[in-house]
Amino acid sequence: MSAYAIGNLFPPARLDDDVLIYMERIQSTLDPFDGRFLVHGAPERDVLEGEWPGALVVIAFPSMQAARDWYASPDYQSLLPLRIRHIPGDVLLVDGVPEGYEAAATAARLREAQGAAGRRHPV
Repeated sequence: MSAYAIGNLFPPARLDDDVLIYMERIQSTLDPFDGRFLVHGAPERDVLEGEWPGALVVIAFPSMQAARDWYASPDYQSLLPLRIRHIPGDVLLVDGVPEGYEAAATAARLREAQGAAGRRHPV
């Protein structure tokens, strides 16, 4: 199942040379883990609900383990300070959904679990 590294980053108006070096070198840290950018900054976007003041980054991996291994890799860890020093933000790793996932099936399981819980604990 695919996994994703997602970042909501807050770059300054002018990028420091460290950030440009980071950008030039990050792909070489992703390649051994089959990581690839799906979104990188997204200059064109429509914020439909709430606010989104940052720059979105989404990197796909073949698995959560590959994503974890990339982030913990010596190559990426040696490069990471170049970004962290200049671009604050939030970064997380998340599992994707399996092939054929249907939200309605999840809702049905949740509805059943809530109903079963309600039957066990009558008011």
